[in-house]
Amino acid sequence: MSDSVIHVENLSKSYILAHQSGQAGSHFQYQRFSDELIQMVTAPFRALGRKNTSPMSNETFWALKDVSFELKQGEVLGIIGRNGAGKSTLLKILSQITEPSSGQIEIQGRIASLLEVGTGFHPELTGRENIYLNGAILGMTRREIRKKFDEIVSFAEVEQFLDTPVKYYSSGMYVRLAFSVAAHLEPEILIVDEVLAVGDAQFQKKCLGKMENISSQEGRTVIFVSHQMATVSTLCTQGLYLKKGRVDFIGPSDEAIRRYINDGTQDLGEQIWPNVTDAPGTKRLRFQAVRIVSEGKTTSQVLIDKEVHVEIDFINLIAGTRVCPSVHLYDHLGVVVLTASNFPSASHKPDVWFDHPCPVGAYRTRCTFPANFLNEGKYHISAFLHVDRVHVEARVDDVVAFTVNETGEMRREYNGPWAGAVRVRLGWQTEPLNAA
Repeated sequence: MSDSVIHVENLSKSYILAHQSGQAGSHFQYQRFSDELIQMVTAPFRALGRKNTSPMSNETFWALKDVSFELKQGEVLGIIGRNGAGKSTLLKILSQITEPSSGQIEIQGRIASLLEVGTGFHPELTGRENIYLNGAILGMTRREIRKKFDEIVSFAEVEQFLDTPVKYYSSGMYVRLAFSVAAHLEPEILIVDEVLAVGDAQFQKKCLGKMENISSQEGRTVIFVSHQMATVSTLCTQGLYLKKGRVDFIGPSDEAIRRYINDGTQDLGEQIWPNVTDAPGTKRLRFQAVRIVSEGKTTSQVLIDKEVHVEIDFINLIAGTRVCPSVHLYDHLGVVVLTASNFPSASHKPDVWFDHPCPVGAYRTRCTFPANFLNEGKYHISAFLHVDRVHVEARVDDVVAFTVNETGEMRREYNGPWAGAVRVRLGWQTEPLNAA
């Protein structure tokens, strides 16, 4: 296995789905022991209910198929993918909660996992008792746990409730203590699922800082699953993009994110809804089109030194509606670059139609991004139609996308990509402090 901490080869996990003809729904073959007991007790009644019904048929569902990768000590792997891609299944197998159907896994070192609220906790035990329980599960001695005890409690901020059974904890308190135990009991490998989303923003930031520290400073390996692409980009050195249970890409995290964000979508400079009844919206307002315009034409490819216009065509179906359009601009990581609105306080040039009752009819509104404003790269637009300034009456997410291209002027003076989502030309002035 060379110097790898985790080596996964051709890992697969299948389930058997049982279908009854003419009925929707299915169930997995693998169940908890309590579920099996319930099925045993209710089997005679279910058998009666199946009389004169259609026969059952089985289907094999592959949650994971031929997944292979390896991680070295100190690396941080971000696992990304859409819902149902197999992310949680992979983590459960690595955490030895679920057995794979086939494949090989080699792991060097102890693993601490935080996959859901209360993982490894006994609800009847206190916070103090659960800290010692988790440490024992990880194979630590009582002395080792005691050495880390105060640090764990301080990080989790649960001193006041330390001797209270954890079944009385809020979900946020549960996660704080569970993460603190998993991160401070010095496992060689830390596995964290999206469970951190339960905590508040300040604690999430604290957890991310801790994970970064244990990888970069302490040399431990971290596997992290999240739908927050900006967090994955910041924290992770490697990215694993799962698609329908298979590895679509593994490599640098930013490249994995780029493929995930762009997968299945091409730059689309215009979206049109010719039939008003099928257009996004309500009985009051409906979209008719959203498009990107540059140099007088609809396009998905724009130059960095040219203006970019976002046009929104909409139809007002009720007289007197006060309409305020707005757009959200996202970068290739899905991070909001800016929000632009037709409010006078947010507009460079006040729009005469803002807060003006609109007669029934079709309208076009245009928002302009100045030249030399956006950096090169890919961007997405979501469009909104507000009523009475605050109520969102209609919205379309990721409706159009475009790429800002370099003109070559900067390449003559600066070699390499320019960091950031915007690239505004700002004024500079240098003067000597000590005149001769």
